[in-house]
Amino acid sequence: MAESLRAPLAKTGADIDWIDLREHDLPLCDGGPAYGSPVVQALVARLTAADAAIFALPIYNYDGNAAAKNLIELTGKGVWLNKTVGFLCSAGGRGSFMSIMGLANSLMLDFRCVIVPRFVYADNSDFATGSTAPPADVEARIVELAEETMRMASALSQADAVG
Repeated sequence: MAESLRAPLAKTGADIDWIDLREHDLPLCDGGPAYGSPVVQALVARLTAADAAIFALPIYNYDGNAAAKNLIELTGKGVWLNKTVGFLCSAGGRGSFMSIMGLANSLMLDFRCVIVPRFVYADNSDFATGSTAPPADVEARIVELAEETMRMASALSQADAVG
């Protein structure tokens, strides 16, 4: 599903910096030396430059996955303060639809992020057996997420420039 974000984001004219955490050997947040990791510092620079971020993540045990939470903890307030954040979630079943709210609430309360209320949640039942391509209804929600995230980020950026 994450790959399905590329085309609609490109249509918005957004300058996209795609970060795939599988390609980065992030240390576990330890409250100390991990913050100085060159990998962490490189991601801090990239994320700081962004007006918005969309997390494409799986839901495990009724919560956003640990890798996303680790990234947020390692990069901290300097990166996330007042950032527009959207979510694209996949899960095994319908029962954890609201589980991303813990992570969203943390971003809102700790870093004053603006959370895009139109997040995407899809589970196994949304996909044909053996298919990884999102069906048309999920694809439409992904397009809406991309457009709404960029609209909100642009509006906030313009407001910051004025005020």
